[in-house]
Amino acid sequence: MRAALPRTLRARLTTGLVVLLAVASVAVGLATVLALEGFLVRRLDQQLTAAGGRFPASLEHGERRPDADNRPDTRGQSAYTFGARLKGGEATQAAVVRDDTDVTVPLTGADRRTLAGVPADGRGHGIRLSAIGQYRVLAVRGDDGDVLITGLPLRPVEETVHRVELVETVVFGSALAVTGVAGALWVRLSLRPLRRVTATAAGVARLPLASGEVAMPAPVPDTDPRTEVGQVGAALNRMLGHVGDALASRHASEERLRQFAADASHELRTPVASVRGHAELALRHPGPVPGEVRHALERIQSESERMSTLVDDLLLLARLDAGRPLARDPVDLTRLVLDAAGDARAAGPEHRWTLELSEEPVTVVGDEHRLQQVVANLLANARTHTPPGTEVAIRLAARAGRAEPAELTVTDDGPGIPEALLPEVFERFARADPGRARAAGGTGLGLAIVRAVVSAHGGAIEVTSRPGKTVFRVTLPDGRTAGAEPPIVTHA
Repeated sequence: MRAALPRTLRARLTTGLVVLLAVASVAVGLATVLALEGFLVRRLDQQLTAAGGRFPASLEHGERRPDADNRPDTRGQSAYTFGARLKGGEATQAAVVRDDTDVTVPLTGADRRTLAGVPADGRGHGIRLSAIGQYRVLAVRGDDGDVLITGLPLRPVEETVHRVELVETVVFGSALAVTGVAGALWVRLSLRPLRRVTATAAGVARLPLASGEVAMPAPVPDTDPRTEVGQVGAALNRMLGHVGDALASRHASEERLRQFAADASHELRTPVASVRGHAELALRHPGPVPGEVRHALERIQSESERMSTLVDDLLLLARLDAGRPLARDPVDLTRLVLDAAGDARAAGPEHRWTLELSEEPVTVVGDEHRLQQVVANLLANARTHTPPGTEVAIRLAARAGRAEPAELTVTDDGPGIPEALLPEVFERFARADPGRARAAGGTGLGLAIVRAVVSAHGGAIEVTSRPGKTVFRVTLPDGRTAGAEPPIVTHA
Protein backbone atom coordinates (compact mmCIF):
# COMPACT_ATOMS: atom_id res chain seq x y z
CA MET A 1 0.00 0.00 0.00
CA ARG A 2 2.82 2.40 0.88
CA ALA A 3 4.59 1.64 -2.40
CA ALA A 4 1.60 3.11 -4.30
CA LEU A 5 1.83 6.44 -2.46
CA PRO A 6 3.79 9.28 -4.12
CA ARG A 7 7.30 9.66 -2.72
CA THR A 8 8.30 13.23 -3.55
CA LEU A 9 6.95 16.21 -1.65
CA ARG A 10 5.85 17.84 -4.91
CA ALA A 11 3.83 14.76 -5.92
CA ARG A 12 2.31 14.48 -2.45
CA LEU A 13 1.23 18.11 -2.35
CA THR A 14 -0.24 17.94 -5.85
CA THR A 15 -1.98 14.66 -5.13
CA GLY A 16 -3.33 15.98 -1.84
CA LEU A 17 -4.66 19.11 -3.55
CA VAL A 18 -6.41 17.09 -6.26
CA VAL A 19 -7.80 14.59 -3.74
CA LEU A 20 -9.20 17.36 -1.52
CA LEU A 21 -10.78 19.05 -4.54
CA ALA A 22 -12.21 15.71 -5.69
CA VAL A 23 -13.72 15.06 -2.25
CA ALA A 24 -15.19 18.57 -2.18
CA SER A 25 -16.57 18.15 -5.71
CA VAL A 26 -18.17 14.82 -4.83
CA ALA A 27 -19.70 16.33 -1.70
CA VAL A 28 -21.05 19.36 -3.58
CA GLY A 29 -22.32 17.21 -6.45
CA LEU A 30 -24.01 14.73 -4.13
CA ALA A 31 -25.64 17.49 -2.10
CA THR A 32 -26.81 19.22 -5.29
CA VAL A 33 -28.28 16.04 -6.76
CA LEU A 34 -30.06 15.11 -3.54
CA ALA A 35 -31.42 18.64 -3.09
CA LEU A 36 -32.63 18.81 -6.69
CA GLU A 37 -34.21 15.39 -6.55
CA GLY A 38 -35.97 16.25 -3.30
CA PHE A 39 -37.20 19.53 -4.74
CA LEU A 40 -38.59 17.91 -7.88
CA VAL A 41 -40.27 15.13 -5.89
CA ARG A 42 -41.88 17.69 -3.62
CA ARG A 43 -43.16 19.50 -6.71
CA LEU A 44 -44.75 16.25 -7.85
CA ASP A 45 -46.33 15.82 -4.44
CA GLN A 46 -47.75 19.33 -4.66
CA GLN A 47 -49.18 18.59 -8.10
CA LEU A 48 -50.69 15.36 -6.82
CA THR A 49 -52.23 17.17 -3.86
CA ALA A 50 -53.66 19.87 -6.16
CA ALA A 51 -55.09 17.25 -8.53
CA GLY A 52 -56.88 15.54 -5.67
CA GLY A 53 -58.69 12.38 -6.62
CA ARG A 54 -60.74 13.73 -9.53
CA PHE A 55 -59.28 11.42 -12.17
CA PRO A 56 -59.46 8.15 -10.16
CA ALA A 57 -62.90 9.13 -8.88
CA SER A 58 -64.18 9.36 -12.46
CA LEU A 59 -63.02 5.80 -13.10
CA GLU A 60 -66.07 4.42 -11.28
CA HIS A 61 -68.02 5.02 -14.51
CA GLY A 62 -65.63 2.82 -16.43
CA GLU A 63 -67.84 -0.21 -16.11
CA ARG A 64 -70.41 1.52 -18.34
CA ARG A 65 -69.67 2.37 -21.93
CA PRO A 66 -68.14 5.79 -21.89
CA ASP A 67 -69.94 8.64 -23.66
CA ALA A 68 -69.91 12.37 -23.43
CA ASP A 69 -71.66 12.24 -20.06
CA ASN A 70 -70.00 9.38 -18.18
CA ARG A 71 -66.41 9.17 -19.53
CA PRO A 72 -63.57 9.67 -17.00
CA ASP A 73 -62.68 13.26 -16.18
CA THR A 74 -59.28 13.99 -17.79
CA ARG A 75 -59.71 17.73 -17.96
CA GLY A 76 -56.81 19.64 -16.43
CA GLN A 77 -54.84 16.44 -15.90
CA SER A 78 -51.23 16.29 -16.98
CA ALA A 79 -50.21 13.82 -19.60
CA TYR A 80 -49.34 10.39 -18.21
CA THR A 81 -51.27 11.06 -15.01
CA PHE A 82 -52.09 7.72 -13.41
CA GLY A 83 -55.30 6.93 -11.61
CA ALA A 84 -56.53 3.86 -9.78
CA ARG A 85 -59.59 3.06 -7.68
CA LEU A 86 -59.42 0.48 -4.90
CA LYS A 87 -62.60 -1.08 -3.54
CA GLY A 88 -62.28 -3.28 -0.50
CA GLY A 89 -58.51 -3.23 -0.85
CA GLU A 90 -58.65 -4.52 -4.42
CA ALA A 91 -57.85 -2.39 -7.47
CA THR A 92 -60.96 -2.28 -9.70
CA GLN A 93 -59.86 0.21 -12.33
CA ALA A 94 -56.48 1.73 -13.35
CA ALA A 95 -55.81 4.09 -16.21
CA VAL A 96 -53.34 6.68 -17.45
CA VAL A 97 -54.04 9.94 -19.33
CA ARG A 98 -52.88 9.97 -22.94
CA ASP A 99 -53.78 12.85 -25.30
CA ASP A 100 -56.76 14.06 -23.20
CA THR A 101 -58.16 10.55 -22.98
CA ASP A 102 -57.59 7.67 -20.64
CA VAL A 103 -55.92 4.39 -21.43
CA THR A 104 -56.54 1.39 -19.25
CA VAL A 105 -53.40 0.09 -17.55
CA PRO A 106 -53.17 -3.71 -17.28
CA LEU A 107 -52.30 -4.75 -13.74
CA THR A 108 -50.50 -7.90 -12.71
CA GLY A 109 -50.93 -9.57 -9.37
CA ALA A 110 -47.78 -7.87 -8.12
CA ASP A 111 -49.08 -4.50 -9.34
CA ARG A 112 -52.37 -4.99 -7.46
CA ARG A 113 -50.51 -5.85 -4.27
CA THR A 114 -48.28 -2.78 -4.73
CA LEU A 115 -51.32 -0.50 -5.13
CA ALA A 116 -53.07 -2.09 -2.16
CA GLY A 117 -50.00 -1.37 -0.04
CA VAL A 118 -50.05 2.40 -0.68
CA PRO A 119 -51.25 4.04 2.57
CA ALA A 120 -54.19 6.52 2.22
CA ASP A 121 -52.42 9.24 4.19
CA GLY A 122 -52.46 12.03 1.60
CA ARG A 123 -48.65 11.84 1.19
CA GLY A 124 -46.55 10.95 -1.84
CA HIS A 125 -45.01 7.48 -2.23
CA GLY A 126 -42.88 5.96 -4.92
CA ILE A 127 -43.99 2.73 -6.63
CA ARG A 128 -43.16 0.77 -9.73
CA LEU A 129 -45.76 -0.79 -12.03
CA SER A 130 -44.86 -3.32 -14.66
CA ALA A 131 -46.70 -1.53 -17.49
CA ILE A 132 -45.76 2.11 -16.88
CA GLY A 133 -42.61 2.07 -14.72
CA GLN A 134 -41.69 4.38 -11.80
CA TYR A 135 -44.48 6.65 -10.49
CA ARG A 136 -45.04 9.00 -7.58
CA VAL A 137 -48.53 8.27 -6.18
CA LEU A 138 -50.79 9.78 -3.54
CA ALA A 139 -53.78 7.92 -2.05
CA VAL A 140 -56.90 9.49 -0.46
CA ARG A 141 -60.19 8.00 0.65
CA GLY A 142 -63.27 8.62 -1.52
CA ASP A 143 -66.85 9.33 -0.53
CA ASP A 144 -67.92 5.73 -1.13
CA GLY A 145 -65.33 4.28 1.21
CA ASP A 146 -63.04 3.46 -1.68
CA VAL A 147 -59.38 4.52 -2.04
CA LEU A 148 -58.46 6.87 -4.88
CA ILE A 149 -54.82 6.78 -6.07
CA THR A 150 -53.38 9.54 -8.27
CA GLY A 151 -49.85 9.33 -9.68
CA LEU A 152 -47.36 11.21 -11.84
CA PRO A 153 -44.35 9.65 -13.62
CA LEU A 154 -40.90 9.94 -12.01
CA ARG A 155 -39.14 9.68 -15.36
CA PRO A 156 -38.89 13.52 -15.90
CA VAL A 157 -37.38 13.82 -12.43
CA GLU A 158 -34.87 11.04 -13.14
CA GLU A 159 -33.94 12.54 -16.51
CA THR A 160 -33.37 15.96 -14.95
CA VAL A 161 -31.27 14.47 -12.15
CA HIS A 162 -29.21 12.39 -14.60
CA ARG A 163 -28.63 15.46 -16.77
CA VAL A 164 -27.40 17.41 -13.74
CA GLU A 165 -25.14 14.48 -12.79
CA LEU A 166 -23.64 14.45 -16.29
CA VAL A 167 -23.05 18.20 -16.23
CA GLU A 168 -21.45 17.97 -12.78
CA THR A 169 -19.21 15.09 -13.91
CA VAL A 170 -17.96 17.05 -16.91
CA VAL A 171 -17.53 20.31 -14.99
CA PHE A 172 -15.87 18.77 -11.93
CA GLY A 173 -13.70 16.46 -14.05
CA SER A 174 -12.46 19.42 -16.09
CA ALA A 175 -11.90 21.40 -12.91
CA LEU A 176 -9.87 18.52 -11.42
CA ALA A 177 -7.73 18.21 -14.57
CA VAL A 178 -7.06 21.95 -14.75
CA THR A 179 -6.42 22.11 -11.01
CA GLY A 180 -4.03 19.15 -11.20
CA VAL A 181 -1.92 20.77 -13.92
CA ALA A 182 -2.04 24.24 -12.41
CA GLY A 183 -1.41 22.86 -8.92
CA ALA A 184 1.61 20.87 -10.10
CA LEU A 185 3.07 23.98 -11.72
CA TRP A 186 2.35 26.10 -8.66
CA VAL A 187 3.83 23.53 -6.27
CA ARG A 188 6.89 23.19 -8.52
CA LEU A 189 7.32 26.97 -8.50
CA SER A 190 6.78 27.16 -4.73
CA LEU A 191 9.32 24.40 -4.05
CA ARG A 192 12.04 25.95 -6.21
CA PRO A 193 13.82 27.46 -3.17
CA LEU A 194 13.73 24.06 -1.48
CA ARG A 195 15.33 22.48 -4.55
CA ARG A 196 18.13 25.03 -4.33
CA VAL A 197 18.65 24.09 -0.69
CA THR A 198 18.68 20.41 -1.65
CA ALA A 199 21.15 21.02 -4.47
CA THR A 200 23.49 22.86 -2.10
CA ALA A 201 23.28 20.10 0.51
CA ALA A 202 23.88 17.45 -2.17
CA GLY A 203 26.91 19.40 -3.41
CA VAL A 204 28.35 19.42 0.11
CA ALA A 205 27.69 15.68 0.45
CA ARG A 206 29.73 15.02 -2.70
CA LEU A 207 32.76 16.95 -1.43
CA PRO A 208 35.76 14.95 -0.20
CA LEU A 209 35.74 16.25 3.37
CA ALA A 210 38.11 13.66 4.81
CA SER A 211 41.32 15.56 4.05
CA GLY A 212 42.83 18.38 2.07
CA GLU A 213 41.54 21.82 1.26
CA VAL A 214 37.79 21.91 0.59
CA ALA A 215 36.03 24.65 -1.42
CA MET A 216 32.56 25.06 0.09
CA PRO A 217 29.67 25.83 -2.29
CA ALA A 218 28.00 29.21 -2.48
CA PRO A 219 25.44 29.89 0.29
CA VAL A 220 21.74 29.44 -0.34
CA PRO A 221 20.12 32.74 -1.46
CA ASP A 222 16.69 31.87 0.03
CA THR A 223 16.94 32.98 3.66
CA ASP A 224 13.62 34.77 4.24
CA PRO A 225 12.83 34.08 7.95
CA ARG A 226 9.11 34.46 7.27
CA THR A 227 9.02 31.22 5.24
CA GLU A 228 9.82 27.65 6.26
CA VAL A 229 12.20 27.18 3.32
CA GLY A 230 13.93 30.44 4.18
CA GLN A 231 14.45 29.26 7.76
CA VAL A 232 15.95 25.99 6.46
CA GLY A 233 18.17 27.92 4.04
CA ALA A 234 19.40 30.25 6.78
CA ALA A 235 20.15 27.29 9.07
CA LEU A 236 22.00 25.51 6.23
CA ASN A 237 24.08 28.62 5.52
CA ARG A 238 25.04 28.90 9.19
CA MET A 239 25.98 25.22 9.24
CA LEU A 240 28.02 25.57 6.04
CA GLY A 241 29.81 28.55 7.55
CA HIS A 242 30.74 26.57 10.67
CA VAL A 243 31.80 23.54 8.60
CA GLY A 244 33.86 25.73 6.27
CA ASP A 245 35.62 27.40 9.20
CA ALA A 246 36.33 24.02 10.80
CA LEU A 247 37.66 22.56 7.54
CA ALA A 248 39.82 25.61 6.90
CA SER A 249 41.21 25.41 10.42
CA ARG A 250 41.84 21.69 10.04
CA HIS A 251 43.54 22.17 6.68
CA ALA A 252 45.75 24.92 8.07
CA SER A 253 46.65 22.66 11.00
CA GLU A 254 47.43 19.77 8.64
CA GLU A 255 49.59 22.00 6.49
CA ARG A 256 51.49 23.24 9.53
CA LEU A 257 51.92 19.65 10.73
CA ARG A 258 53.13 18.47 7.30
CA GLN A 259 55.52 21.39 7.06
CA PHE A 260 56.78 20.71 10.56
CA ALA A 261 57.30 17.01 9.80
CA ALA A 262 59.11 17.83 6.58
CA ASP A 263 61.27 20.53 8.16
CA ALA A 264 62.01 18.45 11.26
CA SER A 265 62.86 15.37 9.19
CA HIS A 266 65.09 17.41 6.91
CA GLU A 267 66.84 19.12 9.81
CA LEU A 268 67.28 15.87 11.75
CA ARG A 269 69.00 14.08 8.89
CA THR A 270 72.28 15.99 9.38
CA PRO A 271 72.72 15.56 13.16
CA VAL A 272 71.58 11.93 13.02
CA ALA A 273 74.10 11.24 10.25
CA SER A 274 76.76 13.05 12.32
CA VAL A 275 76.01 10.96 15.43
CA ARG A 276 76.09 7.81 13.35
CA GLY A 277 79.40 8.78 11.73
CA HIS A 278 81.05 9.62 15.06
CA ALA A 279 79.88 6.30 16.53
CA GLU A 280 81.37 4.37 13.58
CA LEU A 281 84.58 6.39 13.84
CA ALA A 282 84.90 5.67 17.56
CA LEU A 283 84.34 1.95 17.00
CA ARG A 284 87.22 1.95 14.47
CA HIS A 285 89.69 3.47 16.99
CA PRO A 286 92.82 1.29 16.94
CA GLY A 287 93.49 1.64 20.62
CA PRO A 288 91.97 -0.43 23.39
CA VAL A 289 88.32 0.46 24.14
CA PRO A 290 86.63 -0.73 27.36
CA GLY A 291 83.82 -3.22 26.83
CA GLU A 292 81.16 -0.97 28.35
CA VAL A 293 82.17 1.90 26.08
CA ARG A 294 82.17 -0.34 22.99
CA HIS A 295 78.70 -1.64 23.89
CA ALA A 296 77.46 1.92 24.37
CA LEU A 297 78.92 2.97 21.00
CA GLU A 298 77.32 -0.01 19.28
CA ARG A 299 73.93 0.90 20.78
CA ILE A 300 74.40 4.51 19.68
CA GLN A 301 75.20 3.33 16.16
CA SER A 302 72.19 0.96 16.09
CA GLU A 303 69.72 3.54 17.37
CA SER A 304 71.10 6.24 15.08
CA GLU A 305 70.57 3.91 12.12
CA ARG A 306 67.00 3.28 13.28
CA MET A 307 66.43 7.00 13.78
CA SER A 308 67.85 7.70 10.32
CA THR A 309 65.36 5.23 8.82
CA LEU A 310 62.51 6.84 10.76
CA VAL A 311 63.52 10.34 9.62
CA ASP A 312 63.68 9.19 5.98
CA ASP A 313 60.22 7.58 6.26
CA LEU A 314 58.70 10.68 7.82
CA LEU A 315 60.24 12.88 5.14
CA LEU A 316 58.90 10.59 2.41
CA LEU A 317 55.38 10.66 3.88
CA ALA A 318 55.49 14.44 4.20
CA ARG A 319 56.49 14.79 0.55
CA LEU A 320 53.75 12.38 -0.57
CA ASP A 321 51.16 14.24 1.52
CA ALA A 322 52.24 17.47 -0.12
CA GLY A 323 51.59 15.95 -3.55
CA ARG A 324 55.19 15.99 -4.71
CA PRO A 325 55.34 14.42 -8.21
CA LEU A 326 56.95 11.00 -8.53
CA ALA A 327 59.14 9.76 -11.32
CA ARG A 328 57.24 8.35 -14.32
CA ASP A 329 59.43 5.77 -16.02
CA PRO A 330 58.75 2.21 -17.26
CA VAL A 331 59.27 -0.12 -14.30
CA ASP A 332 59.76 -3.88 -14.56
CA LEU A 333 57.76 -5.13 -11.58
CA THR A 334 58.89 -8.70 -12.21
CA ARG A 335 62.54 -7.77 -11.59
CA LEU A 336 61.62 -5.74 -8.49
CA VAL A 337 59.70 -8.68 -7.03
CA LEU A 338 62.56 -11.10 -7.78
CA ASP A 339 65.12 -8.83 -6.08
CA ALA A 340 62.86 -8.19 -3.07
CA ALA A 341 62.11 -11.91 -2.67
CA GLY A 342 65.84 -12.71 -2.72
CA ASP A 343 66.51 -10.08 -0.07
CA ALA A 344 63.65 -11.43 2.05
CA ARG A 345 65.01 -14.98 1.89
CA ALA A 346 68.39 -13.72 3.04
CA ALA A 347 66.88 -11.67 5.88
CA GLY A 348 64.41 -14.36 6.98
CA PRO A 349 65.83 -17.81 6.28
CA GLU A 350 63.62 -19.30 8.98
CA HIS A 351 60.50 -18.52 6.86
CA ARG A 352 59.32 -20.49 3.83
CA TRP A 353 59.17 -18.25 0.79
CA THR A 354 57.29 -19.13 -2.43
CA LEU A 355 57.17 -17.06 -5.61
CA GLU A 356 54.68 -17.15 -8.50
CA LEU A 357 55.22 -14.89 -11.52
CA SER A 358 53.52 -14.33 -14.85
CA GLU A 359 55.07 -15.85 -17.94
CA GLU A 360 55.53 -12.39 -19.42
CA PRO A 361 57.24 -9.51 -17.57
CA VAL A 362 54.81 -7.14 -15.84
CA THR A 363 55.64 -3.51 -16.59
CA VAL A 364 54.03 -0.32 -15.29
CA VAL A 365 54.88 3.38 -15.42
CA GLY A 366 55.97 4.90 -12.12
CA ASP A 367 58.77 5.56 -9.66
CA GLU A 368 61.03 2.48 -9.54
CA HIS A 369 62.59 3.34 -6.19
CA ARG A 370 59.22 3.90 -4.48
CA LEU A 371 57.66 0.77 -5.98
CA GLN A 372 60.67 -1.22 -4.80
CA GLN A 373 60.02 0.20 -1.34
CA VAL A 374 56.39 -0.99 -1.54
CA VAL A 375 57.41 -4.58 -2.28
CA ALA A 376 60.20 -4.56 0.32
CA ASN A 377 57.93 -3.15 3.04
CA LEU A 378 55.22 -5.76 2.38
CA LEU A 379 57.72 -8.61 2.59
CA ALA A 380 59.39 -7.11 5.66
CA ASN A 381 55.96 -6.79 7.30
CA ALA A 382 55.22 -10.47 6.63
CA ARG A 383 58.66 -11.48 7.95
CA THR A 384 58.69 -9.41 11.14
CA HIS A 385 55.08 -9.99 12.18
CA THR A 386 54.95 -13.78 11.79
CA PRO A 387 56.75 -16.51 13.71
CA PRO A 388 59.54 -18.66 12.21
CA GLY A 389 58.31 -21.41 9.91
CA THR A 390 55.53 -19.26 8.42
CA GLU A 391 54.99 -19.66 4.69
CA VAL A 392 54.90 -16.40 2.73
CA ALA A 393 53.58 -16.61 -0.86
CA ILE A 394 54.37 -13.79 -3.31
CA ARG A 395 52.34 -13.64 -6.49
CA LEU A 396 52.61 -11.14 -9.36
CA ALA A 397 49.99 -11.36 -12.11
CA ALA A 398 49.16 -9.35 -15.21
CA ARG A 399 45.43 -8.72 -15.71
CA ALA A 400 44.83 -8.16 -19.41
CA GLY A 401 42.04 -5.76 -20.34
CA ARG A 402 41.72 -4.31 -16.83
CA ALA A 403 42.00 -0.68 -15.73
CA GLU A 404 44.63 -1.83 -13.22
CA PRO A 405 46.60 -4.50 -15.14
CA ALA A 406 49.16 -5.34 -12.45
CA GLU A 407 48.26 -7.21 -9.25
CA LEU A 408 50.68 -8.12 -6.46
CA THR A 409 49.59 -10.28 -3.53
CA VAL A 410 51.55 -11.23 -0.43
CA THR A 411 49.95 -14.06 1.55
CA ASP A 412 51.12 -15.62 4.81
CA ASP A 413 49.68 -18.36 7.03
CA GLY A 414 50.64 -16.65 10.27
CA PRO A 415 48.43 -15.80 13.26
CA GLY A 416 46.67 -12.99 11.37
CA ILE A 417 46.03 -9.34 12.17
CA PRO A 418 43.89 -8.65 15.26
CA GLU A 419 40.37 -7.68 14.27
CA ALA A 420 40.53 -4.47 16.30
CA LEU A 421 43.69 -3.38 14.43
CA LEU A 422 42.54 -4.33 10.94
CA PRO A 423 40.73 -1.02 10.13
CA GLU A 424 43.83 0.95 11.21
CA VAL A 425 46.59 -1.27 9.85
CA PHE A 426 47.63 1.34 7.24
CA GLU A 427 47.68 4.21 9.74
CA ARG A 428 50.96 5.73 10.80
CA PHE A 429 52.59 4.24 13.90
CA ALA A 430 49.94 1.49 14.01
CA ARG A 431 51.09 -1.23 16.39
CA ALA A 432 49.89 -4.81 16.65
CA ASP A 433 49.21 -6.36 20.03
CA PRO A 434 51.39 -9.23 21.28
CA GLY A 435 49.14 -11.73 19.45
CA ARG A 436 51.09 -11.02 16.25
CA ALA A 437 54.63 -11.37 17.44
CA ARG A 438 57.54 -9.48 15.91
CA ALA A 439 61.08 -10.61 15.79
CA ALA A 440 62.38 -7.05 15.77
CA GLY A 441 61.04 -3.61 16.42
CA GLY A 442 59.85 -1.35 13.62
CA THR A 443 58.89 2.25 13.10
CA GLY A 444 55.20 1.55 12.44
CA LEU A 445 55.40 3.48 9.18
CA GLY A 446 56.00 0.66 6.68
CA LEU A 447 52.38 -0.02 5.68
CA ALA A 448 51.55 3.69 5.79
CA ILE A 449 54.29 4.28 3.23
CA VAL A 450 52.96 1.38 1.12
CA ARG A 451 49.50 2.90 1.00
CA ALA A 452 50.77 6.42 0.28
CA VAL A 453 53.04 5.27 -2.57
CA VAL A 454 50.36 3.02 -4.12
CA SER A 455 47.78 5.84 -3.94
CA ALA A 456 50.27 8.28 -5.47
CA HIS A 457 50.57 5.87 -8.42
CA GLY A 458 46.78 5.77 -8.79
CA GLY A 459 46.52 2.22 -7.45
CA ALA A 460 44.79 0.60 -4.50
CA ILE A 461 45.71 -1.69 -1.64
CA GLU A 462 43.48 -3.87 0.51
CA VAL A 463 43.99 -6.42 3.24
CA THR A 464 41.98 -9.40 4.43
CA SER A 465 43.03 -11.35 7.47
CA ARG A 466 41.95 -14.24 9.66
CA PRO A 467 43.96 -16.68 11.75
CA GLY A 468 45.97 -18.78 9.32
CA LYS A 469 45.69 -16.47 6.31
CA THR A 470 46.56 -12.81 5.75
CA VAL A 471 46.47 -11.37 2.23
CA PHE A 472 47.77 -7.97 1.12
CA ARG A 473 46.62 -7.19 -2.44
CA VAL A 474 48.10 -4.29 -4.46
CA THR A 475 46.71 -3.26 -7.84
CA LEU A 476 48.52 -0.74 -10.03
CA PRO A 477 47.42 1.03 -13.25
CA ASP A 478 49.44 1.10 -16.42
CA GLY A 479 50.62 4.60 -15.53
CA ARG A 480 48.95 6.64 -18.27
CA THR A 481 46.58 8.30 -15.76
CA ALA A 482 48.51 7.88 -12.53
CA GLY A 483 49.44 11.12 -10.86
CA ALA A 484 47.12 13.28 -12.98
CA GLU A 485 45.63 14.67 -9.77
CA PRO A 486 47.01 15.03 -6.24
CA PRO A 487 46.78 11.63 -4.53
CA ILE A 488 43.89 11.09 -2.14
CA VAL A 489 44.97 8.55 0.45
CA THR A 490 42.05 6.43 1.71
CA HIS A 491 41.68 3.40 3.91
CA ALA A 492 41.80 0.13 2.05
